[in-house]
Amino acid sequence: MHLPTSAVLISLLFAVPLVTLVAMGAQNIASRPRNEVDRGSAAKTYALQDWYQDEDFFSHDATSQGFAYVNLADNTFVMAVDSTSTVPSGGKRNSVRITSDNVYDGGLFVLDAAAMPVGCDTWPSFWTSGPNWPMAGEIDIVEGINDQANNQMTLYSGTSNPCTIDVTASKETFTGQVLGTSCYSTETADAGCPILDTDTRSSGYEFNGAQGGVFALLWNTSAGMSMWHFARGDIPADITNKMPTPANWGTPAGFWSPTTCDIADNFYDHSMIIDTTICGGWAGGAYGISGCPGTCSDMVANATNFADAKWVINYLAVYQ
Repeated sequence: MHLPTSAVLISLLFAVPLVTLVAMGAQNIASRPRNEVDRGSAAKTYALQDWYQDEDFFSHDATSQGFAYVNLADNTFVMAVDSTSTVPSGGKRNSVRITSDNVYDGGLFVLDAAAMPVGCDTWPSFWTSGPNWPMAGEIDIVEGINDQANNQMTLYSGTSNPCTIDVTASKETFTGQVLGTSCYSTETADAGCPILDTDTRSSGYEFNGAQGGVFALLWNTSAGMSMWHFARGDIPADITNKMPTPANWGTPAGFWSPTTCDIADNFYDHSMIIDTTICGGWAGGAYGISGCPGTCSDMVANATNFADAKWVINYLAVYQ
C-alpha cells in the first residue's frame, strides 16, 4: 500500500495526463464465478490503446521546480527526487508522483525505463490502483526499497471474494519466489500477496547497470495476472515493434491464477501511478535490516543521497 511519508509529492497527470509534487517525510504511508484460465489472451497480438512518451508526462507544478522534465538529448521523461534542498532530519523532501487520468479494467501494460531511483530511503514504484482502497484492488508491477536488488510484484484485494496465489502450480506458471499467498488486505494488514523476481537485474543498481529494461503486466479477467521483466538486451522484438504477443515471452516472473483469485470483482477502475516515496512505511520499517547507515529519518536530510533517485522513462504503453 502506497501512502506518502517522508516526501512532499508533486502530482502530475499523463496523456490525458497528471504529475504531482509530493513532500515525503518519515511517517507511514498507505460475485462472479471463478473462471478457468484463458490461454488465448497470451497468444494474441495486442493492439496499442494509449502511448505515453516525453511531453505526455507533463504537469506544471513538478516541471516548474525542475523535478520532472524531458531530456531533449534522448526524449526520455525524468522524474527526480529533490537532491539539493536543505531538509531537517525527519522532514519532508520533494518527490514526484504521476497518475493517469485514464482508468482501466484490464489490458497489457508495458513500461520501458532506462533507469529507476536507487539509494537508501527510496521506495520507487510503478503500480495501479482503484477507488476506495482496498475494495477495487491494487497491482504493484515494480516496487523496491533502499538497496533491494530484486523487484517485488504484489496484488492487494479487499472484497470477500477470494484472491490467493495458486502455489500448487507455481513452479510451472511463474519463476518468482512467493512471499505470501493471501492477497486480502486492510488498512492495518497490507502485505498483500507478493512474488519476488529472482533476476537481480529487475531492480536497483543492477537494473540501471543493464541500461534498464521493460516491465509488463498482462491483466485479463479470465486469464489472471502475469508479470514479466526483460533486461535491455533481452527485450522481445514484438515489444520493440509495438506488436506484443505475450505467448512468445516465456514463463512470467509472477502469475496470479483466476482459479484462485476472482480478478473481475477484486480489480477494476485502475489508474496507473509511478512515484518515489521517501522513507515510508515499508522502506522505513525495513531500514534497520537494509544495510543502510544511520536512520531513515536522518537520511531524508542527506540531499546527496538522492542524486540518483530518479526515474528515466522511455515510454509507457497500454495495449488491448
